[in-house]
Amino acid sequence: MKIVMSILMILLLGAFFIISQNNLALKNSENVDRFVSNYASWVGDVVKNIGSLTGYIVKLEWLPESEPETAG
Repeated sequence: MKIVMSILMILLLGAFFIISQNNLALKNSENVDRFVSNYASWVGDVVKNIGSLTGYIVKLEWLPESEPETAG
């Protein structure tokens, strides 16, 4: 439940940030269309970046290098 609430909070903060940075009054339908476009673009970028980060993390070598055994 905490993860879902955290995700919702991040999405809501992103929406508020887009509204404030673009000075959008959502009473106007033109501004609502602009907000939806900007928000969808932002969410798409977030998803793309998370995918890139996940791909990078998967490619990392997580196991320590094995030390060669000594004879004798």
